[in-house]
Amino acid sequence: MTSAFHFDTLVWDWPIAIYLLLVGISSGMVILAIFLKGKIAGIDPARDSVIIATTIISPLSVIVGLGILIFHLTKPLTFWYLMVFYNVSSIMSLGVVLFQVYMLVLIVWIANIYHNRLKAFLSPTHSTIFIKLNAVLDFLVRCQSGIEKSLFILAVALGCYTGFLLSALKSYPLLNNPVLPLLFLVSGVTSGVIMIMLYCSLTNKRFEYTASLHFIHKLERPLIYLEALLLCSFFVGLILGGGQKTVAAMNTLNGFWGGVFWSCVVGLGIILPLLSNRVFSENIKQNRKYVVLMAAVGLFSVFSLRIFILYAGQMTVA
Repeated sequence: MTSAFHFDTLVWDWPIAIYLLLVGISSGMVILAIFLKGKIAGIDPARDSVIIATTIISPLSVIVGLGILIFHLTKPLTFWYLMVFYNVSSIMSLGVVLFQVYMLVLIVWIANIYHNRLKAFLSPTHSTIFIKLNAVLDFLVRCQSGIEKSLFILAVALGCYTGFLLSALKSYPLLNNPVLPLLFLVSGVTSGVIMIMLYCSLTNKRFEYTASLHFIHKLERPLIYLEALLLCSFFVGLILGGGQKTVAAMNTLNGFWGGVFWSCVVGLGIILPLLSNRVFSENIKQNRKYVVLMAAVGLFSVFSLRIFILYAGQMTVA
């Protein structure tokens, strides 16, 4: 039976779209948190809501995403082979290396953020191990600048990797597109903005826009414009590419997946937030219920982009 979700050329299905979404969220939130720390002076990272949200959600989303990927494989119990035996010619193997290094540096960065609290926890103990841990924490603080720069580069690479992973499927003209990694990176940063706003609106008893939230919120419109530009470049390149590239573009912009693209990706993800920014007052836009609603819609739109690219991209073979 052939349908929008079941067809002969389908290799990767909807759990991969969730994995791509979660990895993009982690990457986007880390990029935003480090960018925020560099732009706003005088903030206490351990008390700033944006950075707290990142330290909680970013590692969890990677762990859950990898869990979905592992159990979705036909032999999940042998996944550990990829974590030990590397193949530099495999995009999947290189991705595993990237995940391992990213998670290690992310954990170190989080330890730096909560350095004072960790030291306060360890200070009453006089065990040799805890004394050494204290010394390690002090050393990491001195390396903070280098750690943040490394993590920022790794987060950007991780955001692009989700696009490279799909573009490695060379027999699918829509997926084998050089714009795809950059599109997924920008979309991941957008999802990071959404998750930060959603976390802060749901966890703060008295929700109000801090300097950090104002900064994050101001990035929303430029990101939407950039994503719209990349989407145009993505499809214009396909249409002008001729042959199966043009066929792939026409197939995906019509039918069921065309409806998903125009309504969920363009309508909910681009037009709706731009219109709401113009129509509603600042008081309404800073209302908790409004923020939660728009964040939920935005997250659904980001997921729709990934599932659209994943399924529509596998419908046409070169």
